[in-house]
Amino acid sequence: MSPLTRALLLSWDLRLEILAPLAVLGALHFAGWLRLRRRSHGRFANGWRLTSYTAGILVLALALLSPIEVVSAQLFSVHMAQHLLLVMIAPPLLLLANPFPTFLWALPADLRVAVAAAFRPRRALTRIVRKATGPGVAWPLYLLIFFGWHDSSAYSLALRFESVHELEHISFLGAAMLFWWHVTGATPGIHPKLALWMRAGYVLAMIPPNMLLGVALSFAETPVYPYYQTVPRLYGLSVMDDQIWGGLIMWIPGSMMYVIAALALLARLLMGAEQEAGRRKTSPYRRPHPPVVGIAVFENQR
Repeated sequence: MSPLTRALLLSWDLRLEILAPLAVLGALHFAGWLRLRRRSHGRFANGWRLTSYTAGILVLALALLSPIEVVSAQLFSVHMAQHLLLVMIAPPLLLLANPFPTFLWALPADLRVAVAAAFRPRRALTRIVRKATGPGVAWPLYLLIFFGWHDSSAYSLALRFESVHELEHISFLGAAMLFWWHVTGATPGIHPKLALWMRAGYVLAMIPPNMLLGVALSFAETPVYPYYQTVPRLYGLSVMDDQIWGGLIMWIPGSMMYVIAALALLARLLMGAEQEAGRRKTSPYRRPHPPVVGIAVFENQR
């Protein structure tokens, strides 16, 4: 193994300001999952939800603490892979676990009921959050933040100043969590849940702008981000080749994440239609839907 490769593999940037929140979020979720699993006899706190959430935390750790974070300052293509982890992989993994009820169960009983009560439909907080985070806000906000940070000036500023770089990551993750919240339908269910076909369209609508940015970077004839001309080229990749690879990562794997999400939603839609048809054949009466794993299910369980 070359000295460069060895140094790269050992370049873990274990910053306490990132490691501590990730550890706390993981511990709280696990504590709530254990308590909820005991109360519901495994009905709501099942293994795949815990696995999904844990995978999301690990992806965040990989993106922000591993050698990816170190090398992203030297290679544009690695920085694009980091962005993909932050906005297209970690958020859906976290939200597919439906973590809000689990976090509620990590709280003391009185505080749990108080937090759940604050999100009831007619409360002022719920109305404010509903208006500020609806699909019509989440989609353009996600697009604006994604494109805004890939502006040449903003991008270079983030690489030169650590505080700006951290702000970039926080805004990426926050906007992505809001975007994927509507896709996954995770609780708290303060918005009317979008139909599955609408969620699929919501995701697919993000592909054209994502492809546009990826194609523009891949086919640019000059460096878009001059910052990378000022750093040592330690890995045998020229500035332009690095930019091409970065654009391709955004263009192809990035767009495929939206396609995969849309296909999963459409598969759920077809499966639901088949199950509904089977129920109507066997019985003239519709069976009640299972309870939603949300606030209403848990706030009365002390």
